[in-house]
Amino acid sequence: MTSTPPTACILIIGDEILSGRTQDTNIRYLAERLGALGIRLKEARVIPDVAEVIIATVNDMRRRHTYVFTTGGIGPTHDDITTDCIAAAFGRKVVRHPKVVAAMQAYFGDRANEARLRMANIPDGPDVALIDNRLSIAPGYRIENVFVLAGVPSIAQAMFEALEPTLTKGDPVYSQSVDAEIGEGDIADALTAIQNAHPAVAIGSYPYGRSGKICTSIVARSTDRTEIAFVIDEVAAAMRIHHAEPVFGPAP
Repeated sequence: MTSTPPTACILIIGDEILSGRTQDTNIRYLAERLGALGIRLKEARVIPDVAEVIIATVNDMRRRHTYVFTTGGIGPTHDDITTDCIAAAFGRKVVRHPKVVAAMQAYFGDRANEARLRMANIPDGPDVALIDNRLSIAPGYRIENVFVLAGVPSIAQAMFEALEPTLTKGDPVYSQSVDAEIGEGDIADALTAIQNAHPAVAIGSYPYGRSGKICTSIVARSTDRTEIAFVIDEVAAAMRIHHAEPVFGPAP
């Protein structure tokens, strides 16, 4: 644990995400896991397969946050340029890891062509550590505070599970929700007053529709479960004033 919560940024790299062809699910998974570890996710960006954009963004984010997690662009094809860009961001050359090459040759046999062996490329330096991949043979890696993961969600998750024990944790962030058939505008003033009275709790308001009815979900997030309980009770009371029956989510 640390008194100053560690922070993180997620960089989703890939034209296929920006085009809408592929739907990203890595942000949600990583956000949930980081929150459970007490690591504050401050930013999540989707950027293209453009070298200068990747290099500039990685350099900016690694200086601003405790951790940076990238996903995508470490496969065998021509547009998988993440490793080249990470190396350039750190002023390193790219080398081919001999142990990974040996493992890939043993795994693929005659199919271990040059394209596949590119997945054994990593930035040079004794501080670069491989991240285990239990689902396929090609690893991710860590360089300083940047963790480079695969874009395929199941593989990205396996890599995160492997690296998770190495992360410095903060106090976990808890949350609870309360929903009702009520418009945001009906309780907006009450929410402002409740937020001002409980600055240690982040209160989010999320409207949605259900069976033709306007509903609102209020979510309270904090490291203090007692404060969350106070906030949820006060929000529920505000809902009841407008004759809306609150429905409570699980207590943290």
